[in-house]
Amino acid sequence: MNAEQNGGIIVTGASRGIGASTAILAAARGWSVLVNYRKDQSSAEAVRDQIVRAGGQAICYRADVSQESDVVGMFETAVQELGPVRGLVNNAGTLETQCRLEDMDAGRLSRVFAVNVTGSFLCAREAVKAMSTRRGGSGGSIVNVSSAAARLGSANEYIDYAASKGAIDTMTRGLANEVAAEGIRVNAVRPGFINTEIHAQGGEPDRLERIRPTIPLGRAGEAEEVAHAILWLLSDESSYC
Repeated sequence: MNAEQNGGIIVTGASRGIGASTAILAAARGWSVLVNYRKDQSSAEAVRDQIVRAGGQAICYRADVSQESDVVGMFETAVQELGPVRGLVNNAGTLETQCRLEDMDAGRLSRVFAVNVTGSFLCAREAVKAMSTRRGGSGGSIVNVSSAAARLGSANEYIDYAASKGAIDTMTRGLANEVAAEGIRVNAVRPGFINTEIHAQGGEPDRLERIRPTIPLGRAGEAEEVAHAILWLLSDESSYC
């Protein structure tokens, strides 16, 4: 897509990490960006301000993606402020402190699956409504952020998070088939070990240093590297994916 063709894009969980890098790169590629956040308003505003200083268009929007009304309101605001929504990056995700299954309770499982699974489904639903040619839209692209954990399982750390990302893999495949004929491409990236704050959230800030010897490249990936893969999937360069 050329810059004038991109339209609006919603990047969930865009106040930090992969989401922030994706929002900034998307704006540089001509997208008008809604920077979604749930709690960290100052970081989200910093991402927005960086985009605007570089000549791009961006707004911030507070929404808990696990809450249906928040998601609906976010998409309505995106259309009002940015124009037709033609892109969605389902990046918002959460995990909790590392532990084994026998120490997990129902509350933890509900929290993780509410954001990682229900949130992604709700955002994708609204994106389909906005983009589908069957509903009068002009098409678009959805990119879901999965994780290598879906394949590895994250034993003794967070198998609940891994399972939630497995659900994203399945949803991606099913939705891609469901809406391909309606002008919407649905893909996912499955990052490996990436240098973001999520490891500290899991209770082990130095986790990447522990894992580093097992990584063939000998280092963790950076959020910007994942963002480039996401932007490729959003672009016409991946038009047959």
